[in-house]
Amino acid sequence: MAKKIIVNITPEETRMAVFENEEFIEVSIERTRSGHNVGNIYKGKTKNVLPGMQAAFIDIGREKNAFLYIGDALPQVAAQAIADSALTVGKDVMIQIVKDAIGTKGPRATTHLTLPGRYVVLMPTVDYIATSRRIVSEEERVRLKQIVEKVRPEGMGVIVRTMSEGKSEEDLQKDIEYLYNLWKALVARGKRATAPILLYRDVDLVIRIVRDYLSDDVEEFILDHQEAYGRVCDLLKYASPELVSRVRLYQGKEDIFTHYGLDEELNKLGQRSVWLKCGGYIVIDKTEALTVIDVNTGKFVGSTNLSDTVFQTNLEAASEIVRQIRLRDIGGIIIVDFIDMDKEEQKQAVVAALEEKFKRDRTKTNVLGFTGLGLVEITRKKARQNVEGVLYSECPCCEGRGRVQSPETVVINIWRKMRHVMSQSRRQGCIVIQVHPLVAEIIKSQGELPRMEQELACSLRIESLAEMHPEMFSLLHEGE
Repeated sequence: MAKKIIVNITPEETRMAVFENEEFIEVSIERTRSGHNVGNIYKGKTKNVLPGMQAAFIDIGREKNAFLYIGDALPQVAAQAIADSALTVGKDVMIQIVKDAIGTKGPRATTHLTLPGRYVVLMPTVDYIATSRRIVSEEERVRLKQIVEKVRPEGMGVIVRTMSEGKSEEDLQKDIEYLYNLWKALVARGKRATAPILLYRDVDLVIRIVRDYLSDDVEEFILDHQEAYGRVCDLLKYASPELVSRVRLYQGKEDIFTHYGLDEELNKLGQRSVWLKCGGYIVIDKTEALTVIDVNTGKFVGSTNLSDTVFQTNLEAASEIVRQIRLRDIGGIIIVDFIDMDKEEQKQAVVAALEEKFKRDRTKTNVLGFTGLGLVEITRKKARQNVEGVLYSECPCCEGRGRVQSPETVVINIWRKMRHVMSQSRRQGCIVIQVHPLVAEIIKSQGELPRMEQELACSLRIESLAEMHPEMFSLLHEGE
């Protein structure tokens, strides 16, 4: 599978796009002002402990306190720990952010600290070795585990990353030694520093791409920034010199994302409906708790029979659903309502298609299959604010509902308010009703104005204001 990575760097933000076999499959955006918080290590101060929730809130010196589940901090004696004052208000604690602040929720933290390198992840607080599930060769897994067992610091854990496949003992040892020295420096600084303070900031997006994405299956890594290009090449000369030739500096006058047609693709990420090549389409709706995806045949009528038409639509939808989940970085619980299929083998084929496509996803995902109601349930780890959350904010008109009151509803609300006002005191002169143009059009088309003037025994005038909120209206009294 051929991969291509394109990176656009401006003073305001860094954008990364990943292609798999010429298909746009993943995007990441990091704003310069807000930065990247996941992976950062803080020395924080405990602000509040909630025994009933087995949780604590930790001041890390940012706008929102970090949420720490005490079961993570003290797994053996979570509930008793609070009673024993193991974690009390005012106590300092070293934590790492595992999930960015999303919406009204602050960042999620853990005391199980990890330091990622190119080939391994060092875990100073635990004592075991784990191997990436993407390394499929059992022989290679055993070889790597034996190397790590020999070179890891005593009492510390290590996760062997996919990048380590085929690497020598020297490569892994250099990575582990670097991370161990970094850990010792963090601990020393933590002892001297006064909480709350940032002890370790994860590297910026460009370096994370090199660390986490740049492997042998990447054919091209294209950047449009001279300084970043130099940093990447210098890093690769030290870590993976065989990959330096795959890094290319884009020097075109046109924006690199525009050149590769990515601006148009990014604009589509805010759309609710996504059309399939066959003529069917999927609809993506989000709630606080989960994401629901509905599959429809749309304009696809097939060429054989209904069963095959439905099956082919579902198969294509499965592929596009995985792509959209990765592109939009949708996490949490995902429910997919495929078009009903009668044959059990067709259902299994659709689930298998989802599982096969998700194998390329770096984020941990589980396809749980069809539920008793005929829906497919998927869970996907959520660690950061997704791309839609970065690119879009809540609509000031609908306030996130996705809809506003119909003009007819607003008209009825106006008459209801008018009756209440006139029942309180009969006013002489003319009452001006300021409304949105759509509402004004409904009032005029219904011919209700003369009837309401007669009912309320007053003169009414409609004033159309384009800048008016569609649900709002104003009543102004013009005295005689």
